Amino acid sequence: MTGPGLDLALTVPGRLDVALRADPGEVLAVIGPNGAGKTTLLHALSGLVPAAGHARLGDRELLAQPVRERRVGLVFQDQVLFPHLSALENVAFGLRARGTPRARAREAAAAWLERVGLAELAGRRPSQLSGGQAQRVAIARALVTEPALLLLDEPMAGLDVGVAADLRVELRRHLADFGGVAVLVTHDALDALTLATRVVVLEGGRVAQEGPPEEVAARPRTEHVARLVGLNVVRREGRLAAFRPSDVTLSLEQPVGSARLVWHGPVRTLAPHGDAVRVQVAARPDLIADVTPLAARDLGLEPGVEVWLAVKATAVATYATDDPA
Repeated sequence: MTGPGLDLALTVPGRLDVALRADPGEVLAVIGPNGAGKTTLLHALSGLVPAAGHARLGDRELLAQPVRERRVGLVFQDQVLFPHLSALENVAFGLRARGTPRARAREAAAAWLERVGLAELAGRRPSQLSGGQAQRVAIARALVTEPALLLLDEPMAGLDVGVAADLRVELRRHLADFGGVAVLVTHDALDALTLATRVVVLEGGRVAQEGPPEEVAARPRTEHVARLVGLNVVRREGRLAAFRPSDVTLSLEQPVGSARLVWHGPVRTLAPHGDAVRVQVAARPDLIADVTPLAARDLGLEPGVEVWLAVKATAVATYATDDPA
């Protein structure tokens, strides 16, 4: 079933001043640095933070409605399940709070636990569930009420990589079936690129960029987003120069050639990155390079070793930045 669209212009003094629209079925991924206003936006929509302006969900004004009547589903990063209730009772809680008879609420909750693969754990309390299982219960609890607006605040945060990957696949399936508007706050570029139909970048409580995930990833307008999607970024006279770590060449001697951009500094860290070794260098600004394990060994790379970084000018994308700095 297709739900209503969302049209909002919200202000929380000193924290948020945002205007957005979303069609039914859209998944908005909201990204940005800490303090950008991402969680404030979710809290304003859910009624946890007072806000001025409007937030129309179809023909209904959310800001004029009590929290329980907003048809909003919430999923937080720490699950916030009721510790004294079973998984089944946690999922049924929202329906019971809206006056649904107990038997019908439990039947709907059981169906959702089946959908998220936890039917056999219906009687367990949150303390008896793993982090991934608890987050699945939280997702079921949010969706069982058939909300028109689904708000997800870092749903994969704090989970092991493998658990987060499985939950991401499952959440993508649920979002594909969801007819309303979903707003996903995340610090993970993978969440934004795989789950969202549109990415919204917040900086200082305002929208700095929005567009399809592939467009935002290819041409980020802020340093935060460039680094989030794994690009090196250098500010140059009001513009951003961005390039991939795989395009960087490391050497122990200063490279020659006029068609190159060159930096110098000590190695900070080395870490496996797929089939490569990702090397972070303190080069004003910090830059990253992906090299083969053989190259890392031959160069004797370790923290403190002085290296030169070079990238061909043809591998650098330069464009205007919307960063306020």
